[in-house]
Amino acid sequence: MCNECRLFSFLASLFSNKKKEPDPMKYLIVGLGNIGDEYRDTRHNIGFNVVDALAKTANATFADKRYGAIATLSLKGRQLILLKPSTYMNLSGNAVRYWMQQEKIAIENVLVVVDDLALPFGALRLKPKGSDAGHNGLKHIAATLGTQNYARLRFGIGNDFPRGHQIDFVLGKFTDEDLKTMDERVGIAVEIIKSYCLAGLEITMNQFNKK
Repeated sequence: MCNECRLFSFLASLFSNKKKEPDPMKYLIVGLGNIGDEYRDTRHNIGFNVVDALAKTANATFADKRYGAIATLSLKGRQLILLKPSTYMNLSGNAVRYWMQQEKIAIENVLVVVDDLALPFGALRLKPKGSDAGHNGLKHIAATLGTQNYARLRFGIGNDFPRGHQIDFVLGKFTDEDLKTMDERVGIAVEIIKSYCLAGLEITMNQFNKK
């Protein structure tokens, strides 16, 4: 090989191996849940319901991809990648890590929507980081990413169950009383996500966390 060819090959390899910087206008919005009809519309799947509602506002549709269902929508110059992991809850981190890498999204632009037993039904709390609070999906995400410093939107599902029946409760359906205000609360969750992407974490927390 001639010297010029070697130089060209070397420079080409440097260019192709150069790590791309994360795109600050891209966001990964993860709704946690379990796939399968038996889990549809259960309390543990409220994350799926919220990102479904968000996709619907833009007439975006989900397509089955690696590690989950993906939909993409544009929001005032931002690109939102919506993810419903197909890994089941306990392995959610695999899907989050893959799509962060695939779409070149920084952890600062990742938001996870999750059910929360510690909050009454419909209460919404946006947090910049925090413990997993015993939630297996959050636990695996933190273990996979090596940090708990990612934003999460906690959607309250209440804790009205007898001792020893937590699993039955989270995998159960919402009550008729819950369903009366479900659309309203999911709608507010969608507005929180949009505000997070447009206005940022602090402003959105100040605006919505007391509602």
